[in-house]
Amino acid sequence: MGQKPPPKDRESMTVAALEDEIHRHNRLYFEDNAPVISDEDFDRLVRRLRKIKPDSPILHEIPSDTKTSIKGFKKIRREVPMLSLDKCYSEKELYQWAEKFEGDVMGSPKIDGSAVELRYDEKGHLSLAATRGEGIEGEEITENVKRIADIPQKIPPHPPLPKGGQFPCSYPPFSKGGEGGLEIRGEIYMRLSVFRTFDQDFANPRNLAAGALKQKDPDMTKKYHLSFFGYDVLGVDLQTEGDKKALLERLGIPTVPMEVVQKKEMQKFYEKLLTQRETYDFETDGIVFKAFEIKEQGRLGMTAHHPRYAIAYKFQGDSGTTRVKDVEWSVSRTQVITPVCIVEPVRLSGASVSRASLHNVGLMRQHGLRIGSQVMMVRRGGVIPYLESVIEEGRGAPMTLPEKCPSCGAPTEVRDDFLYCTNKENCFGTRIGVLEHFVKAMEIDGFGRKLLERLYETGLVKDPADFYRLKSEDLLDLERMGETLATKLIGNIRARRRLPADQFLRALGIRELAQHASRLLIQHFHTLDRLMEATEGEIAALHSLGEVIAREVVSGLRAKKGLIARLRRSITLIGQQVSQEKKGPLAGLKVCFTGTLGALSRPAAQKKVEEAGGEAVNTITQDLAYLVIGKQGGGGSKLSKAQALQKKGASLQILDEDRFWGLLKG
Repeated sequence: MGQKPPPKDRESMTVAALEDEIHRHNRLYFEDNAPVISDEDFDRLVRRLRKIKPDSPILHEIPSDTKTSIKGFKKIRREVPMLSLDKCYSEKELYQWAEKFEGDVMGSPKIDGSAVELRYDEKGHLSLAATRGEGIEGEEITENVKRIADIPQKIPPHPPLPKGGQFPCSYPPFSKGGEGGLEIRGEIYMRLSVFRTFDQDFANPRNLAAGALKQKDPDMTKKYHLSFFGYDVLGVDLQTEGDKKALLERLGIPTVPMEVVQKKEMQKFYEKLLTQRETYDFETDGIVFKAFEIKEQGRLGMTAHHPRYAIAYKFQGDSGTTRVKDVEWSVSRTQVITPVCIVEPVRLSGASVSRASLHNVGLMRQHGLRIGSQVMMVRRGGVIPYLESVIEEGRGAPMTLPEKCPSCGAPTEVRDDFLYCTNKENCFGTRIGVLEHFVKAMEIDGFGRKLLERLYETGLVKDPADFYRLKSEDLLDLERMGETLATKLIGNIRARRRLPADQFLRALGIRELAQHASRLLIQHFHTLDRLMEATEGEIAALHSLGEVIAREVVSGLRAKKGLIARLRRSITLIGQQVSQEKKGPLAGLKVCFTGTLGALSRPAAQKKVEEAGGEAVNTITQDLAYLVIGKQGGGGSKLSKAQALQKKGASLQILDEDRFWGLLKG
């Protein structure tokens, strides 16, 4: 904080100044998890130094994540170092790199996570996991990694090689005498859908995942629901990157979405993944290309810093610097008053951004934010833009906290790092936030914030149960409301009278009760009625929940008992009783409907799926079996997401309504 960024004219910097800056920014990024310049700005420094002093030792510096280690993590040395990737930012640089070898390339999204190695012994048991560290030496995190569901604790001890896998791999086994042993390398990351349950408190998924991975109590790691992608295998004789992918899949290891790409198609592949980026459930800041043939990789070799056979082609425009103009205050459904930073417009991910979340007042104070501060803004993976760091404090007035709620005028109070409105029951902003959360969680389309404000102000909707008492004629007196729109809105409400119990539970807006916890609670207690009778001890005993969530669930359900009773007069909960073994033609399969159905209403269609043993869902996920398009049309964003997943290799089928019902009858 308060440190100035490198001069915009890097041409004027001396070798010593460039080396100092590169070393400092390596430390800030890898050791402190607190970068103050964008990746692109950092790489410009590196390219400038490489041009004027190509033999500078700082170019071969391998930053370490072990210097921030927690006492108790043992150091692990490896024979084959885990190196960084060289980077490029233009089509010209990419094709200059590709001229150095023969054959195709393997292309995949660059996952923004924590690189790790997994060692499996000759019997197939996971014997060790370690961080990347500085390349040669990392830290053992075996017990923590065993809490990550994506990572198998046992693999087949003698898996069959992929067809044609005969070429001697250039990597040796991970230890002497380790015949049959296998080493897998990959990336531990946090899915964006998981991160969104934390994003009021943490800046980005990468930092949160890195911290979760180094919990002293391994059971704490499991609470963060981390994920894993494998991308490399050592200790096996293989011929191509395709062989590696096939072997990883045979071992039950999730793999990075990857495709074989002809050299001449690399730019097209880059542009395709750039357009698909918003559909991914992980952060990606570029594309990794590797020479496809292992023999070509062996011929190219590696430097002390990076392999010559791989390169990261980085996306641009994901971060940028700007200046702070003001701070506005937004009141949430939980009474938290959140600062929103207003900045001079800056382009991120192809869009002009002038607002960014500061998450909480603790971060605002930590940044030392002032009017005129120069800041770095970041937008990753579809997450809303946020302020990453303050580069220059500025000379304007420091930001002060409002003493009164900007929505209702009630006194405010600070608890921990959060600012709260003290008007718990009647704050306008909080009430609108409750209604907004409800319609989003229930997937009731058409009710934006402005409409919700008008409904609340006119007294038509004061709490979520009031939605189900609305009639189309009630809406006609509202500004810009016609009969067609009013009828459609009421239809959207009626379509959500039958829904899964866990979705209903999530829509209640109880603090700490997100998608994972809601589903787990219904799976364990089977019905909402039984859950409402559960004690804090019973809930806390469930793995991955704990005392805090248990306390919030019990107190929240008690406080919302009246609302729940009113809602259940209009809503039917499905899927409360969790069957141990589903039977029927759709047993174990997930089905999602989109668009307007012709043969049946949406609830009736979902009921037929459940009667056939399937699960009717409302979101597009990797494990979806069927997306059914209504014969009246309107596939929308669900269709686009499903098509993107198909292109990445997902096995889901997209069917029209008639074909699906015909398939079910057959």
